[in-house]
Amino acid sequence: EKRKMCSLHRARGSVLVIFLLLHSATSFYLPGLAPVSFCEPGQSTIEVFVNRLDSVESVLPYEYTAFDFCAIDSEKRPSENLGQVLFGERIEPSPYKEDKHIRWASRWDYILESMPHTNIQWFSIMNSLVIVLFLSGMVAMIMLRTLHKDIARYNQMDSVEDAQEEFGWKLVHGDVFRPPRKGMLLSVFLGSGTQIFIMIFVTLFFACLGFLSPANRGALMTCAVVLWVLLGTPAGYVAARFYKSFGGEKWKTNVLLTCFLCPGVVFADFFVMNLILWGEGSSAAMPFGTLVAILALWFCISVPLTFIGAYFGFKKTGIEHPVRTNQIPRQIPEQSFYTRSLPGIVMGGILPFGCIFIQLFFILNSIWSHQMYYMFGFLFLVFIILVITCSEATILLCYFHLCAEDYHWQWRSFLTSGFTAVYFLVYAIHYFFSKLQITGLASTILYFGYTMIMALIFFLFTGTIGFFACFWFVTKIYSVVKVD
Repeated sequence: EKRKMCSLHRARGSVLVIFLLLHSATSFYLPGLAPVSFCEPGQSTIEVFVNRLDSVESVLPYEYTAFDFCAIDSEKRPSENLGQVLFGERIEPSPYKEDKHIRWASRWDYILESMPHTNIQWFSIMNSLVIVLFLSGMVAMIMLRTLHKDIARYNQMDSVEDAQEEFGWKLVHGDVFRPPRKGMLLSVFLGSGTQIFIMIFVTLFFACLGFLSPANRGALMTCAVVLWVLLGTPAGYVAARFYKSFGGEKWKTNVLLTCFLCPGVVFADFFVMNLILWGEGSSAAMPFGTLVAILALWFCISVPLTFIGAYFGFKKTGIEHPVRTNQIPRQIPEQSFYTRSLPGIVMGGILPFGCIFIQLFFILNSIWSHQMYYMFGFLFLVFIILVITCSEATILLCYFHLCAEDYHWQWRSFLTSGFTAVYFLVYAIHYFFSKLQITGLASTILYFGYTMIMALIFFLFTGTIGFFACFWFVTKIYSVVKVD
């Protein structure tokens, strides 16, 4: 269908209306979207397209043509990108005409009124900054006072002939770089986490610059998938580098697990969800051709790039540590409750989650409540705050455990910040029962299936941040202490 109108600007899709905040304005600008003129000589109509039908009681989108009252004669369908296909947006020409009783400048008011207010976003940022300042003060106190005094005292003891017995975190210098148990699995997680970290950072950076504007539907998902495919090299390199430093020799197993373990779990979950969508006849079901294309990108591009990165990682010499590792492991003394692994891991994820839970509400709204997310500047800032918070919280707990003569920091640092994903999962369950009106078994399975994918990605992402922060911290403090 065509509708008669002549306008200087066109809002593509149902997203751009968010930015019509000034009622008196005659035009607007959105980064990544240039105004399009439809007032060419002899032109008086504009072609309108629709994407899908949604319901607050179901996560299953459907094409407009799936229902009798939306039937159209035209078979014209604009080209779609990968992101639109993944979201089930089959673009069709609209069979409806313009409502002459609604002014053009007011037709999107009902969507604007449903959007969250910007002041809440500022509250989210201020809440996160308070947590970061608190953690930064704690870490600064340790680094500038406690740790500085420890180093000075330890070095002074080495210069005295009748040196007293070592104590505290220096006492475990011969075991702190001992390879962890399950080093193969940890190195694979670090490789996949590095791949996800770079993917998220670059995607959000491009979104802030306007290259991934909400006007370009599906562009965000397309960019994320393409970046993940192209970032196989750093994943293989990091996994191989740390696996070699852990003393591992099964390099073939390491690179194969890096290629297929975490991506395979995500793909298996996604494939099961896709089967359910196929069975329900939803437009969100990925076509078979697209599924084959995704597998081709994975096997033909990502896997070879991972092998290339692993080749260079194993070719380099192992990571040099500032102190030697003793042949016989030191016995760890009995730990108090708060210095044990499990309580520390559980406590370590609280502060990072506190930085993101408000922003997480808006993200879940955009995914499940059919609201459009457009504040990528806020999201990028929260991303940076999350990285800082995970790093500082993990370093803080790592220092306490080293002072208690517990040198098993590798897995604990990964799990401490990675436990934020567990809080994310608990919040997603709370959101499902308190905010959504979803009914039906299929929709419920889809919600929790996709939530598990997001939780796994978040676990690898935050866990990698915590490990690298602690790795830097431990290397730094033991490199400035004199050890016999």
